[in-house]
Amino acid sequence: MKNRIRQLREEKGLTQEQLGEMVGTSRQAINAIETEKSEPSIWLAHDISQAFGCTIEEVFLFGESPRKSRADSSRRDNHGNQAASI
Repeated sequence: MKNRIRQLREEKGLTQEQLGEMVGTSRQAINAIETEKSEPSIWLAHDISQAFGCTIEEVFLFGESPRKSRADSSRRDNHGNQAASI
């Protein structure tokens, strides 16, 4: 999932380790989320956004996520299949 963590973290002068400490996770977890190798739980996404004084939507760019488009595609497929089976 696209995100602005690195930009926001650098604006606040925080290291990945410091941000991790603030939100109760490791530097490695912050790095994985920041580099889009991993996605945070909703609770961690909330804590990260709170650390920056932002909304989740300001930190995590859902509209640009390939997972979102796959989920939308799946929903369309399921609705089409349901309509066909009725």
